[in-house]
Amino acid sequence: MSIRIGIAGYGNLGRGVESAVKNSPDMELVGVFTRRDPKSLQTLTGAPVYSMEAAEGMREKIDVMILCGGSANDLPEQTPALARLFHVVDSFDTHAKIPEHFEKVNGASLESGKVSVISAGWDPGLFSLNRMLGQAVLPQGKDYTFWGKGVSQGHSDAIRRIPGVKDARQYTIPVESALESVRKGEMPELSTRQKHTRECFVVAEEGADKKAIEEAIVTMPNYFADYDTTVHFIGEEELLREHGGIPHGGVVFRTGVTGLQGTTKHVIEYRLNLESNPEFTSSVLTACARAAYRLGREGHSGCYTILDIAPAYLHPESPEELRRKLL
Repeated sequence: MSIRIGIAGYGNLGRGVESAVKNSPDMELVGVFTRRDPKSLQTLTGAPVYSMEAAEGMREKIDVMILCGGSANDLPEQTPALARLFHVVDSFDTHAKIPEHFEKVNGASLESGKVSVISAGWDPGLFSLNRMLGQAVLPQGKDYTFWGKGVSQGHSDAIRRIPGVKDARQYTIPVESALESVRKGEMPELSTRQKHTRECFVVAEEGADKKAIEEAIVTMPNYFADYDTTVHFIGEEELLREHGGIPHGGVVFRTGVTGLQGTTKHVIEYRLNLESNPEFTSSVLTACARAAYRLGREGHSGCYTILDIAPAYLHPESPEELRRKLL
């Protein structure tokens, strides 16, 4: 029997989930739910579009609702609300607020008897899982996470909000010397500035003060002030041609020592190189939807993260097939 999927929200992430469900033989897409006028949306696969208010009336037609809204304003309200109706999966990624979000969603899910999976993606998500495994295997050691090279959508948006900016893309780039030091097992102490640089490509409005824009970027607290930042002003056509995609990725390291004397060095490295950040994140969400459905079928309820889910629940094949093929 196919797992019946609903998608709440239809931006880059929602379209990615639509494709991921299409590529999953054990799933079918029931529909997309939006706060916009449903008639204004045309889905990639021709799946029907409904208003968000219609979701409650489709409780018996959807097994898992995958939420594709933003972490700042959408998911804190939508996830607990929809968890009262369905098994749900979201990609909530405001790291400091994950415990608070977990408690709200867990309460709603326990009340409804449903399963929720929050903060699914690659960071938080797969990177979190690899950090946990590294710490478990090498308790005497250090974690390092490098992001990029890739487009930071939040930082790009912050630049676009500066007066005089028409459009912008910002890339986060790991510092190669820091990467190599970690790979050698040297366990360096690295400041924020020593780990990453930021490169900005900006389209200025006609007549805008470019020096003022650059100064506003490089001194922006919480975004650029703590990094070595380079700003390039380019034309709109060049931005769309050369920087139209949303690539990203990164590396998680666990470096540590073993032995009674603590002198045997080890390095664990997990790397992602993503041509499309939202499409990859969507694929993780879709795998977690499978886990939510299976946990629900077993009678479980409440909120989970990827740290709580056995890997076999994410995979479409049976445990017997996995043991035969992968062990």
